[in-house]
Amino acid sequence: MNIAINKNVIEHILINAQSFLDKKDSSQITSHVLLNAQDGNLTVKATDFEIGISMETKNLQIALPGQATANGKKLLDIIKILKDEEVNLKVENDFLFIKQNKSKFKLPMFNADEYPDFPTIENKSKFEINPLEFLHAIKKISPAIDSNNPKYELNGALIDIKQDKINFVATDTRRLAVATSMQTTESEIALIIPKKAIAEMQKLFFDEMNIFYDENTMLVKSENFTFFTKLINGKFPDYQRIIPADKKYELTLNRDKMIDHLKQVSTISQEMKLTFRNDAIIFESLNEENIEARTQLDFISNLTEDIVLAVNSKYLLDFLTHIEKNEFKLRYNDSTLPFMLASDEFITVIMPIMI
Repeated sequence: MNIAINKNVIEHILINAQSFLDKKDSSQITSHVLLNAQDGNLTVKATDFEIGISMETKNLQIALPGQATANGKKLLDIIKILKDEEVNLKVENDFLFIKQNKSKFKLPMFNADEYPDFPTIENKSKFEINPLEFLHAIKKISPAIDSNNPKYELNGALIDIKQDKINFVATDTRRLAVATSMQTTESEIALIIPKKAIAEMQKLFFDEMNIFYDENTMLVKSENFTFFTKLINGKFPDYQRIIPADKKYELTLNRDKMIDHLKQVSTISQEMKLTFRNDAIIFESLNEENIEARTQLDFISNLTEDIVLAVNSKYLLDFLTHIEKNEFKLRYNDSTLPFMLASDEFITVIMPIMI
């Protein structure tokens, strides 16, 4: 392989590849990127076996087609220090040489033919969704994805595909987040996507996207890249049963004012008590130490009795910072029961703190 490529082009590709590499063990081929130059096109792949990405560019000159591997982090470090000019990448005697003007670097390679195979779209089902809707939905629910839960399926997000809608769901057992995209699909299936894959998808730019899947793998294909992730095998909890069907009270609240008052008290304690009166909302810290925070938001609710909620303010703020409108609904039954926050097609059900 012998190619010439602009420094900024290859640097951008290598930056996107970093999260998909095994950085703990440089003796593994998964610490390397695979570069394949063929037919006027450069394909760069990176994978840690669980997730992977394949990126393409035609912005290069190929003097000699071929393949190469190189440690992804070291190659990026080299490219970063070079000037914003053309870079030459050439394979000689099982080494990759990086050259620019009078600068020259050499990196060892693995056998490119032994690089892990990537899944393909053949024999996989497909559904289409607007890229912005997809990214907004997974961004809204991602804070509620659990970490290191012994129930492995909770360490991921559910994409629940129905015939008339797609529900994006996550729970850490203390809250449940559900974002809905209304659209028709040809089939119904539930896919559990690992937390790391959800995080990486949010970093990618989709000008268009097609999603292919089978029982083990999901691929997201765009014009310039293909992303894949292994799916989590398991049965996600029946989230519909957790969503309260009825409500005793429903309050319409202002997002910006609530965020302001929640943040004031959360400087002292994330756990706080909210008291909804007929003319105000009282925010008070819950803390055993001799330190307190209290603030009040004037609010006409016309309640005939006070509503008291003890809650982790982070759950409220995670919801409020991901909604578009400045008004939202709070639906409440009892201080010991889950309450719900709702805005358009996004809801969060939260377990209160027992006091």
